[in-house]
Amino acid sequence: MVKIAKQVKIVAGILPQIAVFFLSVIVLSGCTGQPSLIPEGEIDDVPAYGDALSSSSIADARTLVPVLASDSASSQVCGLLFNGLVKYDKDLNIVGDLAESWQIQQEGLAIVFHLRRGVRWHDGKPFMARDVAFTYKKLIDPNVKTPYSGDFEKVKSLEVIDDYTIKLTYPEPFAPALASWTMNIIPEHILKDEDLNTTPFSRHPVGTGPYKFKEWKTQELIVLESNPDYFEGRPYIDTYIFRVIPDAATMFLELQNLGIDYMGLSSLQYVRQTNTAFFKKYYQKFRYPSFSFTYLGLNLNDPKFKDKRVRQAINCAVDKQEIIQGIVLGLGTACTGPFAPRSWAYNSEVISAPYNPDKSRELLRQAGWVKNEKGYLQKDGKVFEFTIITNQGNEERKRAAEIIQKRLDNIGIKVKIRVVEWSTFISEFINKRRFEAVLLGWSLSQDPDIYDIWHSSKTKEGEFNFIGFKNEAVDELLVEGRRTFDQEKRKEIYHKIHSIIYEEQPYIFLYTPDSLPIVSRRIRGIKVEAAGISYNFIKWYVVRGQQKYQMH
Repeated sequence: MVKIAKQVKIVAGILPQIAVFFLSVIVLSGCTGQPSLIPEGEIDDVPAYGDALSSSSIADARTLVPVLASDSASSQVCGLLFNGLVKYDKDLNIVGDLAESWQIQQEGLAIVFHLRRGVRWHDGKPFMARDVAFTYKKLIDPNVKTPYSGDFEKVKSLEVIDDYTIKLTYPEPFAPALASWTMNIIPEHILKDEDLNTTPFSRHPVGTGPYKFKEWKTQELIVLESNPDYFEGRPYIDTYIFRVIPDAATMFLELQNLGIDYMGLSSLQYVRQTNTAFFKKYYQKFRYPSFSFTYLGLNLNDPKFKDKRVRQAINCAVDKQEIIQGIVLGLGTACTGPFAPRSWAYNSEVISAPYNPDKSRELLRQAGWVKNEKGYLQKDGKVFEFTIITNQGNEERKRAAEIIQKRLDNIGIKVKIRVVEWSTFISEFINKRRFEAVLLGWSLSQDPDIYDIWHSSKTKEGEFNFIGFKNEAVDELLVEGRRTFDQEKRKEIYHKIHSIIYEEQPYIFLYTPDSLPIVSRRIRGIKVEAAGISYNFIKWYVVRGQQKYQMH
């Protein structure tokens, strides 16, 4: 994505750093066979407009209404179509986006935003303060199924001072206030009489961003075209195509056939399958720590998982290093809590419980589970068995589930695995809480506010606390963390949250994967920074002599 947002996202796969796409519905010329890679000494490295970037995702977007976009695929596309008032730069500092400046007033209780003038929606209508006010009203509307309401319910009042000035007042200090306005703004003039949950806008969006919506073929692709009037300058890449390829092997085959320009690699692909002369000639690989983690979430409304000792036993029975070394080939790190290890909120003093099946058996015995004649645990006449669900297209998660299955079988727990197509996985299982255990990932925000994932009030359909976690101490600390501006004091608060959640084990925290994007070598202007590689996507370019696609 071009903009790095505060909001957390449910991750379908190894999260790509940008959304990209394919050209099957566009008339192309000069795109047969392999592109001509002219030696760098024989071509001027001058940025040029034109060409297209083709990428893929294992999952289709679910909606292009940004206040409803909680999954990574939808968020990637929305990030190119819309803007927030602010965004994160390459060094993860908050800078202006639709707001060109702001002042913090009343000792942090008020923010006055001064909006950019001359910004227009893709249909030509001017962007104004009323659009921000409208977006805010929808975010706090209980009838809108948004998972992001928590940040905006903290606002006491939003005052439109004039067409380009807004004043927000908070009843008490709210540390994530500024970062919360990375939220994409939506157009009042189109949506004021629409039900956001069902509006056709979800498939025909109009934003202010660097790209305009052109086409969406369900489960095939989404096509965007550059916005020549974008306030930060026209993107060099003319066309951006987000191609849906649910099968990881097919996706990699498309990469080998030069059918896509970008994808997030699996660890196996990064270490072994792309270490060839062909890939070195046509692609460039990157590796850096992600702001995400992979976990096994337990449905705490299920009687089997209500006893903390059972959850702790499952944690001790799973060998995380076996998963990190065997599944992600060492391209990841251990994770013990709800923050990415590179975050200042991560409590490094929380030590992962070592793999210890004997301790697991003892904890389960204390919880009343005893082995039957077949070697499986049972209690009150019921065998301890459950199903792990995970999403289609992520082979690493499926293999991690198989390791967990094997290790839990060793201590007498029978586990089944079910792999479900992404949109069905979210709408029918996650949102409706129809699961016993889920193997998933979170892409986290830069600000460590995790209220929307862990607070006990955030359990409605479409919200992020879908495992039903409830802990009064954590609830209080989450609120306190939002009221505290001093980073050292906030760090103490989030370290406590980390410790409590690890002790409670509502998730079995597995690992944090490295980001492993691969991009066509003809794409230039890519620079790795703290924010990854996509923060400057509109500055990526292909020199004239290497452009592959010509649009008609």
